[in-house]
Amino acid sequence: MQLRSVAAVATVVISLAHLLFPHATSAHNITHILAKYPQFSTFNHYLTETHLAAEINSRETITVCAVDNAGMAELLSKHLSIHTIKNVISLHILLDYFGAKKLHQITNGTALAATMFQATGSAPGSTGFVNITDLKGGKVGFGPAENHGTLPATFVKAVEEIPYNISVIQISTMLPSASAEAPTPEPSQMNLTSLMSAHGCRVFAETLLKSPAEKTFEDNADGGLTVFCPGDDAMKNFMPKFKNLTADGKQSLLEYHGVPVYQSMASLKSNNGVMNTLATDGAKKYDFVVQNEGDVVTLKTKIVTAKITGTLVDEQPVAIFTINKVLMPKELFKASAAPAPAPALAPDADSPEPSKKKKKHKAPAAADTPADSPADGPSDDFADSTAADDNSAFSYSAGPVVAGVLSMWFFFLLL
Repeated sequence: MQLRSVAAVATVVISLAHLLFPHATSAHNITHILAKYPQFSTFNHYLTETHLAAEINSRETITVCAVDNAGMAELLSKHLSIHTIKNVISLHILLDYFGAKKLHQITNGTALAATMFQATGSAPGSTGFVNITDLKGGKVGFGPAENHGTLPATFVKAVEEIPYNISVIQISTMLPSASAEAPTPEPSQMNLTSLMSAHGCRVFAETLLKSPAEKTFEDNADGGLTVFCPGDDAMKNFMPKFKNLTADGKQSLLEYHGVPVYQSMASLKSNNGVMNTLATDGAKKYDFVVQNEGDVVTLKTKIVTAKITGTLVDEQPVAIFTINKVLMPKELFKASAAPAPAPALAPDADSPEPSKKKKKHKAPAAADTPADSPADGPSDDFADSTAADDNSAFSYSAGPVVAGVLSMWFFFLLL
């Protein structure tokens, strides 16, 4: 009887633990993992130096193809810039989980894996993919897709695995890639508008070039700048509203899409909250809220919610991300008006006649809101409450609650 009681208590404790901590997960830290292996110290150093470590740590499913110090020495002997080294190393970071077991069980014997180099948008065409092939004799070969089937590197061993989260493996040599090793200009030397035009933000870039806001962006590039550029479709649909703004309003709206500090994708995912912009000026806040759910990062104003859809460049001191909507500040636009109240009931015959003179409420002049504003443009109070909900530390589902109740019932039943 005593043993049954102990077992029941244990069941209750375990169930309550799941109830109270329903979303506990084991995060990974690539620099801590590799720090245990001195033969990868140079590779580990450059993961930190190029800010790739933060990107790796922010992803839920990733494979790192590490190269030992001898392999890194060969790369460093080419005297590449730090930005080019980042491209080369990012080709060794696969955006999928490949543990030792999976490498030897590849469907049809070969797979084409996307890499972080491809995800940055810096890789021409499909040069940011890596070919992985299960070879004879238990070997697995690796080669850039641009090498047309040549597999210069082979799998050496599994270094550390957290199944389906992160796999760190060693390969025999660096993957040679002319595209990754091509000279890369410093981010501050880039022509920001040309870069945006070439990657789906032409309308925003051309509009920026016609505005004094363009100089504001350029002046901040050296000290730190993050740009959120709306895609062409979003910007084209917004242009009628943009043309209705005053000259100052147009400049403020464009500057509202820039932040005067460098924010990497990793920092956007970890530092949620209010963010000031290039348009912020004293009482004119011109801010928005950054929130994320998993790998999805959203920018919320009082009018719309935009989602980051891609990365054009993410290298200190400049980051440029594409978004699916134009950010509309409450300083320039108003949320949709609340539905009109239902008409009052007709007064009884005995009641006194109401005054025929009524004061009319004159609504403040405001620019039109987008057609989808009922969904994306909640009232201030509603937006604040939803923001609070999104920032909650825990979220509960019915499953753990039911499990806890049933376990307690089972405990008392055994007693």
